[in-house]
Amino acid sequence: MSRAGSALARRRARDGMGFVAPNVAAVAVFMLFPLGFSLYLSFHSWDLFSPPRFVGVQNYRRLVADDPLFYIALRNSAVFTVLTLAPTVVISLLVAGLLNRKLAGMAVFRVVVFLPLVASTVAMAVVFRFLLAGDDGLVNVVLGWAGIGPVPWLTDPDWALVSLSLVTVWKSVPFATVILLAAMQGVPENLYEAAKIDGAGAFRRFRSITVPLIRGALSFVFVITVINSVQAFDQAYALTGSSGGPETGTYVLGIMMFQNAFRFYEVGYASALAWVIFAILLLLTLVQLRFSRRAEAEL
Repeated sequence: MSRAGSALARRRARDGMGFVAPNVAAVAVFMLFPLGFSLYLSFHSWDLFSPPRFVGVQNYRRLVADDPLFYIALRNSAVFTVLTLAPTVVISLLVAGLLNRKLAGMAVFRVVVFLPLVASTVAMAVVFRFLLAGDDGLVNVVLGWAGIGPVPWLTDPDWALVSLSLVTVWKSVPFATVILLAAMQGVPENLYEAAKIDGAGAFRRFRSITVPLIRGALSFVFVITVINSVQAFDQAYALTGSSGGPETGTYVLGIMMFQNAFRFYEVGYASALAWVIFAILLLLTLVQLRFSRRAEAEL
């Protein structure tokens, strides 16, 4: 390479670094530093006012061995994740399949389906709180017209968790639908035509062609839904308050972390809980990726 070409390459490299530098700095300031600082705090006791005091792994030991609320929050988060995951994946898969068809009025249907995607999670939860409130909530009024008694959506522990799951599914379906619809539109059309010639019906084509070929997108939706469910906080806070709902019915991990950090001012303990949540999510993600790769290898 000539000297002029080498100088041009170095200049392009410097320009590229100059363009990337602001983004790298933003990532370092707003992501890497908070992550490192929270890990540092997880080994300290800190109340936001006095200097942090090093306590080693005491926060983690207390969380696992001495705090029964942790296992209540873990159980509620696990149940909430299951109640959210299955409906989100199934409904998104069906809606994406409908949107992928060329039918009259499909543009209007797409707008209706994607509306929750642009709504604020907190605003949406507040609206649902009024819809599900007491005997005079709109949902219970409609159920009364059908001869069904009022349901304690937000006052019974079990129903409160179901209500939280319903709200989360309503919010999660549009995003998952976008991902699955994009994957479906990448499936070659000639495969469907060949299946039609062989006599395969619509359901058989969907099950034998569409679903296997969008397995990667399904795995992504699965992982993202699990992560969002385990990290759920804003909708639980807006729907049932910061106390964890009736009799800790919606006391999930996000609510527990919020309480310890900003109500009890045990920031170190809350940081330890945050890293435990991270470890749980990392483990679940790795397991899902392993199963996904094994399934793809068997195709």
